[in-house]
Amino acid sequence: MAFPLVPSYVADSIFDLTPGTLRAKGIRLVLADLDNTLVSYEDALPSPAVRLWKEALEGAGIALYVVSNSRKSRRCPDFCAALGVPCVRHAGKPGRAGFRRALREAGVKPQEAVMVGDQIFTDVLGANRAGVASILVKPIAIGKNPLRAARYAAETPFRLAGKRKDTL
Repeated sequence: MAFPLVPSYVADSIFDLTPGTLRAKGIRLVLADLDNTLVSYEDALPSPAVRLWKEALEGAGIALYVVSNSRKSRRCPDFCAALGVPCVRHAGKPGRAGFRRALREAGVKPQEAVMVGDQIFTDVLGANRAGVASILVKPIAIGKNPLRAARYAAETPFRLAGKRKDTL
């Protein structure tokens, strides 16, 4: 088994994940983190670019499902309703339960899914523990939170290891 903190693949953003490439690898479901992956912490609704990406995924027969640890009561459900995708909120990442629930509800096996997120210690670790390929993207914005900046700095060795690995 690969080291659980090393992502399967590293990309700059979700927009580098082309539906055709994902489909060619047998992917039927993209699990995605919400904050700093699909949208910044400050934005409440999906951007036009995120909407187009989701439509392109659907056109390739790939579903999008948000798996978020967000504790804000309406943030995840409101965002997902606006985008027209299901979600697991309070997912408890890096625990497996949120991933398993999303896979079960989507009717997809772990090997037919990928998880895309901006954090090693929640998104990547959780996906790897659940048997789902993990894709690490750069955070949309670090913002003014010094703890977030420190966490991303602590993730640097694992980000670099993922870049060297770079396989889905």
